[in-house]
Amino acid sequence: MLRHFRHSSRLGACLHGSVAPRSSLSCVRAQPATPVPSPNLYISNSLQTQAGPCSVPLQPAIAHPCVHTHSRALRRAASSARQNSGVCFSTAVADAPNATGQDVEYEAVIGIETHVQLLTKTKAFCSCPSKFGSEPNTNVCPVCLGHPGTLPSLNAAAVDLGVRASLALGGAVARTSKFDRKQYFYADLPKGYQISQYDEPLCSGGAVEVEEKDGTRKRYGITRAHLEEDSGKTVYGGADRMAGSEYSLVDFNRAGVPLLEIVSEPDMRSGRDAYQYGDELRRILRFTGVSDGNMAEGSMRCDVNVSVRPKGASEFGTKVEIKNMNSFSNMQKAIDFEIERQSNLLRAGRGSEIVLETRLWDEFKLQTYSMRKKEGLADYRYFPEPDLPPLVLSEEMLEQIKASMPELPAARRARYLSLGLPLQDVLVLADEPTIATFFDTVLATNVNPKAAANWITGDIQAYCKDNKKGMGELAMTPQVLADMVALIEEGVISGKIAKDLLPSLLEGAANEKGVRQLVTEKGMTMVTDEGQIAAMVEQILAANPKQLEQYRGGKNKLQSFFEGQVMKESKGRVDPKLMKAVLMKKLNQEA
Repeated sequence: MLRHFRHSSRLGACLHGSVAPRSSLSCVRAQPATPVPSPNLYISNSLQTQAGPCSVPLQPAIAHPCVHTHSRALRRAASSARQNSGVCFSTAVADAPNATGQDVEYEAVIGIETHVQLLTKTKAFCSCPSKFGSEPNTNVCPVCLGHPGTLPSLNAAAVDLGVRASLALGGAVARTSKFDRKQYFYADLPKGYQISQYDEPLCSGGAVEVEEKDGTRKRYGITRAHLEEDSGKTVYGGADRMAGSEYSLVDFNRAGVPLLEIVSEPDMRSGRDAYQYGDELRRILRFTGVSDGNMAEGSMRCDVNVSVRPKGASEFGTKVEIKNMNSFSNMQKAIDFEIERQSNLLRAGRGSEIVLETRLWDEFKLQTYSMRKKEGLADYRYFPEPDLPPLVLSEEMLEQIKASMPELPAARRARYLSLGLPLQDVLVLADEPTIATFFDTVLATNVNPKAAANWITGDIQAYCKDNKKGMGELAMTPQVLADMVALIEEGVISGKIAKDLLPSLLEGAANEKGVRQLVTEKGMTMVTDEGQIAAMVEQILAANPKQLEQYRGGKNKLQSFFEGQVMKESKGRVDPKLMKAVLMKKLNQEA
């Protein structure tokens, strides 16, 4: 059942249930803890609790990519970080001559924080299932609900997938990283904090390269990637958002699901850039088995940071965050709208109205709207997670993961191009793992690559679209397609016969008996007997004397008419080349 609370009441969490058994296979402890050096800690402002004020130790503040800085100390840290990496936003639109003039050309600076749910069977720090679509609040236990006295246990599979993604992105995997508590309070965060990684992430650096249809390439840098746990999901009653809703329901099934947060460099300049970045990133994650990237189910969520500045300026403008984009199409539209909105305000001399805030996208009105203003940099009071030791990766583990890495999408596209396939076909074949795997299995039978590609990108993809199926859901096996292509090459069946045969093949009709036997049983083999073809041709000529007279009178275009009539009479089974040869002899002889 969903947990219910009214907006006017104090919030609390209560759940009935028992502790789920801990899995010895998927949940493991990391290396023994090492003492945290006390000189690197400082005491934060007092945090008020029911028991009274308390002090929380924190790591020194650092500038985080795609985040505005406000305090004097953080402003200095941001400036230093920007000189080193060029990834931090400033707090105001850069000064430039005629900054409010109509003739100023503006450019956008865009960075994306992508939250990716990892394909593990259990949650990040407990043995609860991480399956999507279960009944609300059934995949929970005292650990992921943050009950007192419970301890987290790190899921080894989540670490493996995090490393796999880092290697695929070309990042530097840290041999030692650590977990931290990120303190914030919201109804769908049962612990009152999130286990994340702050100043020592799993991965630093890397990039996503995008190939345009004209062959040009763009490179978008990655700042970092770190492991963390997901929050629960809030569902609003009476409205699709908090504003206007009467109550909220909380489902904690998602709380504790392992996430990899991937933070890009602010290298994008348009909504199209962001679309291409996100699309290729998801493709990489899918081909490596890190995530299913299903945005409709929340397996991949993007928070976009957008600012605008005069073109050529070095300082960044005031950042606006657009949260929880659930499709790349909407993300592109939201970014383009936000760029236009901010540019228009600057041109009108109203740059002060661009404030540090979080906005949401209204896909019906096709515009962003303000969700909440931000008065300054959020103080999450990070401190090292006391219940988890540092994560130490052995060289043996890294080598094993490297050895098991699959072929990445870019390498697969290059291989398909080397077969002589056109780029348009390659982009389809290498778009989804299931399509690429199906095609590679067909190629292993040594059939004509182009012929196989044509069937997959054409008729088979059309069938999948019409029936709302993926390639992995087809009843037809890759071997069946290979056999069909081979029969066409051998001249046993024609392309027309294959088209008529394909629907039954896609339903699995030839999976057991084979295509050749099915064709024979249905009497669909191609007619190659010259005498039989000659009889068909004579029958067609006799039935169309007027057209025959016109052809012999010089109207040569009627040849295609007679060819069509013969094919129709044979139901597409006649050998096209032999039929044309016989037809020409009959047409050109004297009556």
